[in-house]
Amino acid sequence: QAHVVESGGGVVQSGGSLTLSCVASGIILDIYSMGWYRETPGDERDLVADLTNEGRINYADSVKGRFTIFRDNAENTVYLQMNNLKPEDTAEYVCLVKARDSEIDVNYWGQGTQVTVSS
Repeated sequence: QAHVVESGGGVVQSGGSLTLSCVASGIILDIYSMGWYRETPGDERDLVADLTNEGRINYADSVKGRFTIFRDNAENTVYLQMNNLKPEDTAEYVCLVKARDSEIDVNYWGQGTQVTVSS
């Protein structure tokens, strides 16, 4: 059974740093992208950053220069290093793992980890 599990969230002061981790397991399709989204109550889930197997990275404009995404492909793990955190970064951060074979394309979502930035 597939599992996507995030960790590393918490409460941090403005200007502080956190590193989130996401581990994927039990996925039998080929993983081709891993990334992070975030959501707040009443808002849509928005892309923060994602990283493909080919090394293509997308960042939301609001986090460029502050957040860094990187992967350990051997461990099916993706990290999000977040520096200079701001109160507006407060959100539930959710990991997305994209996998496929020749016939299907599947998205696997984690349960999320809460990040709270105090001013």
